Order: sequence, then C-alpha cells, then structure tokens
Amino acid sequence: MAQLRQDVDPDEAGLDAKALDRLDQHFAHYVDEGRLPGYLVAVARGGRVAHLTTHGHRDLAAGLPVEADTLWRIYSMTKPVTAVAVLQLVEEGRLSLDDPLDRYLPEFADPQVYESGAGTDVRTRPASGPILIRHLLTHTAGLTFGFYYKHPVDALYREAGLESSVPPGANLAETMKVYARLPLQFDPGTQWNYSVASNVLGRVIEVVSGQPLDEYFTDRIFRPLGMTDAGFHITDEQAGRLAEMYGETEDAGIAPIPGLPLRGRPRFLSGSGGMVATAQDYHRFMEMLRRGGELDGTRLLSSDTLALMTHNQLPGGADLRTFGAPTHQERANEGLGFGFNVSVVTDPTRTLAPQGLGTYGWTGVATTAFWIDPTHDLTVQFMTQVRPKTLKIFPELRRLVHEAVVD
Repeated sequence: MAQLRQDVDPDEAGLDAKALDRLDQHFAHYVDEGRLPGYLVAVARGGRVAHLTTHGHRDLAAGLPVEADTLWRIYSMTKPVTAVAVLQLVEEGRLSLDDPLDRYLPEFADPQVYESGAGTDVRTRPASGPILIRHLLTHTAGLTFGFYYKHPVDALYREAGLESSVPPGANLAETMKVYARLPLQFDPGTQWNYSVASNVLGRVIEVVSGQPLDEYFTDRIFRPLGMTDAGFHITDEQAGRLAEMYGETEDAGIAPIPGLPLRGRPRFLSGSGGMVATAQDYHRFMEMLRRGGELDGTRLLSSDTLALMTHNQLPGGADLRTFGAPTHQERANEGLGFGFNVSVVTDPTRTLAPQGLGTYGWTGVATTAFWIDPTHDLTVQFMTQVRPKTLKIFPELRRLVHEAVVD
C-alpha cells in the first residue's frame, strides 16, 4: 500500500518553509477551535511533494489520528475523474462531444424548458436544441440540484425525491428516467448551473463502454495510475482508515453525521460524487493531469485532449459569475471559467484569492479541494471531512499557499 510522502525540502522546490508553517498553524487553529476534526494538506512543485502535513483526528470519538493513508470521501472531486473517462471514450471514437444525449439515453429526447408555474401547474416549451455531451461536461445542460432554492425547477427536483440527487433505492439507470421527465431550467448551452450532469455522464459511460461505472473507473483509470485505494466503496481491510464524516453545527462546532459507512458496493454509482480515495491516490491523478495525460509511461489522454479539458469552455471567455444561473452569480465566481468538470482561472486580477493564470481544479462538499497551477508548476490538495454551513476555508488556503511560492 503506497502512501504519500514528502520528496523534497520546500526551499529546493522554490517554496518558503516559514510561509508553509503559517499555513499549518492557521488550519491547526481550526482543529483547536473544534471547527475541523483534522486535515491533510499536500503541496507539490514539479511533481515533487515539498510539504505534507497531517493534523488532528480522522475519528474524534475513537481518538484515531489523520495519517497519510487515511481514506476520504472526496464527493465532487469525483467529477474530474468522470470527465477523463468520458474523454477517453471520445478519443476512441465511441463518443463525440457534440453527440446528442438522447443517442445514448433515449429518455432525454425532446427536452422541455421551464416557462412558468409550480407544482402540478408547470408550463414548459420545447428546448431550442438537444442536450449535447459537451453541455454535460460544462454544466450548461439546463439541469440542476434539488438542494438549491433559487428556481422553481429546483423545487420540482425535491418533489421528485431528488433532494440528495438520487431517488431512494434507485440505481443509475433508474435515476436517469427521473431526471429526464423534469424540465430544464434554460436552453442547453445558454447558462452555467452546477448540477446532476456528472451522474448523467456516469450512465453514458456505462452505456457506451458496456461496463458498470465502478468497473470502468477501476480498469481504465485507477489501476493504470496505481490508485490502489480509490473506489466507490471500502473493503473490510480499508475500513479502519476511513475518516469519520462530520457536519457543522449551529454553534460553529462539528458533530458526526451517521449513515455514511461506504460498506459494500452501492446501488447508485455516482459519477458526480461517489468516490473514496487517499491523498496518494489523488496525487497520482493530479500528476497525470499535470503531465498532460500521462504518468510513469501510462497515457490516459492525449495532451491535446487534456488541454481541452483544462481550458475555459464557456462562450466568449465568460466567467462563472456572468454566465452563471442566479444561484452562481456571486463574487467568488469572478475570474473563473469552466473547462470539463474543472474550474479554470481566466483572470487572476478578479479572483477572490490569488491564483495563477490557468489554474484549474475543483472541491468536494466535505471541504476537500485540489488545484493545479501550471504557471507555478504547483499542485495542492486539502483533505478533511466536514459538511459546512458557514465554514469557508478555500480562499484562505489559496492565499496561504500563494504566499509560500518564492519563484
């Protein structure tokens, strides 16, 4: 079992050790205050890990510390893995970015767009065009999440049992039928709205490849990259290394969230957020991205395809705030475009926290994050397990890492 290890001293990698100490102290304070149970942070330059810190606990009640081989639910950090899987099928000629979705999932034929009304009195019109595969990869398909409370279609998702994006007890194929009968928020390609699109892509991967999603990921991504612990569930051997899940309480503390053991193969295989992985696993995945689609002689994607994935795909170079649906028209989205399941920095002068031009990455709902900064040849990951209410640590993390870059 491989573990992430520090490869080089910070100064050899052009990083300021004192600034990295400040980063550690900053997040250790969150642990001391009881706002985080524990965390892992890793900073690499040129592929060499120059800073690796574990602090606090993966399980507070059991007194188990965070360790380099701790397993984390990475939730939406699954999405870039799903994008790589889709792009593999595109490169093989089995799928095209401009294929209509209904070619693979007929239930999505003739999509309807919401016009007015609520509940049983909803009026729709035919969409101006079909949902394309590229719309799903860029979250411009018109789909949504039930946990938003901004648009009447969000409410329709909740009424359909999609508060958590999945009808209780449904598998991936069954869930598609529920998604497909709901109206779109807008015409495909006309706005950006973070959504269930990656679950749809997961089902497309199954249909095109003829494999269940977990088997495809294992055969085509995890095993080739040496991501030995990554998967959609944990084994008995792994169970002791899985971090406990916590939720932020009303008094800014944390409390365990029951019911998330990940034991046994799940009925619903989520391309949106189903993965569990160690820091070493995700470091391997990030290194493949950083190196243009190849790692240690194994190529998953061509460099051209990888470049397409990690460059802004929004029309006219728009950012997430200007092209986003109302839910996303916030200050934090200024200067950020969107590639295929990753955000991309298009204007560092407008981002909320300092970042290099072209930096790409994504986060997970349990306060996990990764990014790759091509300008500074930097890769960063942060792992913890807290579903937040008010906790917002990513701008602080980005600022503190940026301050550590010497050259």
